[in-house]
Amino acid sequence: MSDKKEKNKDKFKSALNVQRGIEQPESINPEVIKKFRGNKKINRSVQEYVDGIINGNRTILGQAITLIESSLPDHNQIAQEIIEKCLPYAGNSIRIGITGVPGVGKSTFIESMGKYITSKGNKLAVLAVDPSSERSKGSILGDKTRMEELATDPDAFIRPSPSAGSLGGVARKTRETIILCEAAGFNTIFIETVGVGQSEIAVHSMVDFFLLLMLAGAGDELQGIKRGIMEMADAIVINKADGENIRKAEQAKNEYQNALHLFPPAPSGWIPKVLTCSSLVKTGIDEVWKVINEFIEKQKSNNFFVLKRKEQAKYWMYESINESLKNNFYQQDNIKKKLKLFEENVLQGKMNSFLAARMLLNEYFNQK
Repeated sequence: MSDKKEKNKDKFKSALNVQRGIEQPESINPEVIKKFRGNKKINRSVQEYVDGIINGNRTILGQAITLIESSLPDHNQIAQEIIEKCLPYAGNSIRIGITGVPGVGKSTFIESMGKYITSKGNKLAVLAVDPSSERSKGSILGDKTRMEELATDPDAFIRPSPSAGSLGGVARKTRETIILCEAAGFNTIFIETVGVGQSEIAVHSMVDFFLLLMLAGAGDELQGIKRGIMEMADAIVINKADGENIRKAEQAKNEYQNALHLFPPAPSGWIPKVLTCSSLVKTGIDEVWKVINEFIEKQKSNNFFVLKRKEQAKYWMYESINESLKNNFYQQDNIKKKLKLFEENVLQGKMNSFLAARMLLNEYFNQK
């Protein structure tokens, strides 16, 4: 009887037994992980990077920009040495800032304008200033896939900004990237920013010409436009002036032109222009380029071009000091430990914000 039970038990066990089969590989290829994490080792010397950039090697240029964007101290040190050696070869470009509200057609405009510029024998680099670009639908990170023609143009180079970090940090890295792109022979630089906000101020502080893209037929043309952005613009371009929208675009052009007369004139004597264009059918693009060149010629003739760049260099010296001090403050171990405690005290009303800040700063300066 027991033998019969044992036999049935074995039979029952075998019925539920699952064959092991072939051992399955890892779901993610470890080589791919290694590739995306990047090689932390730097396999080139500073001079090799510099020589590659000056000779127009895009792979080396991209690697050098990655060093600039890196948060690793070793990478930052080498990046600064590369920038220092590239400085004598930089500065020979027209730096153009391009901004506008989401949906204005920035990516189409950049592609149409970019193709026109390269067709004239120029070399173009397109950079972005946006500390939250992964979350923004209008950012260059998303637009790069929609600028297929420009992305494959041998005379164009498109580089998105870092996807995280403070605006000051991202803007500083973009300014340093401009130096490398200029050293690589790009004589026209587009610095694109998303939306209308603080990033426009950062872009304005690193470009020669600031272009504001606007739409017609979106309600009151002047509603919701910040005065500061309007004052910064060297030209306003009404995009999507095609088909039935041409009349609305002309009407918007007149309204913006009238609004600009309310602002005080620029120290250089330049009166901002308002133009219309269609990035889709490529009308008015040549006029925009003509205005940009007219502006640069006027600025150079009255010495405001050089003066503005000197003022920008001074501005970024102070910005770099501020950014470095802030980063150093938050990296201190004793500050990290006390910051959370002080934060809780402020939230619970046990300490006011100003006292907490002063005590933390005293702690920081006393350790020096």
